[in-house]
Amino acid sequence: MFVNFVNDVSLYAIPVIILVICTYGVVKKVKVYEVFTEGAREGFYTGVRIIPFLVAMLVAIGVFRASGAMGYLAKLLEPLTELIGMPAEVLPMAIMRPLSGGGANGIMNELFKVHGPDSLIGRMASIMSGATDTTFYVLAVYFGAVGIRKTRHALPCGLLADLAGMLAAVFITNLMF
Repeated sequence: MFVNFVNDVSLYAIPVIILVICTYGVVKKVKVYEVFTEGAREGFYTGVRIIPFLVAMLVAIGVFRASGAMGYLAKLLEPLTELIGMPAEVLPMAIMRPLSGGGANGIMNELFKVHGPDSLIGRMASIMSGATDTTFYVLAVYFGAVGIRKTRHALPCGLLADLAGMLAAVFITNLMF
């Protein structure tokens, strides 16, 4: 019952949001298409500015994965995951998510291939992907692109938010499925 409701809402959510935004723009007499293309142009220039930071972050993630450090970290944290109800198979994705969205998606796709997207593991990985962010990526790329050097509380707050998202994903998945 609830799953059907969620499926129905998700089917129409994005088209309704786009329609509401465009309608609001027209009512406010905003040239919606021109504003959209100007934003796209600015987005392109921002993308060009962040490329060096993106390359540095991707190299660091590649070294982390290739060295086997992620596997060792997963083994170290496995007893903790058992306490909270997280299958050990999801742990590498939980570790990778704050580092790289692409890397986490690759791990999630592997989980889908092995366990299926409708399995407890597949659902938990999916919810976790939506409930967390790529904290180190955001700090390295976006803060670097605008020249922020002193991140102060951004890293601890971002990692705490990621932990809260991961715990919520585990709780919600175990509760609902």
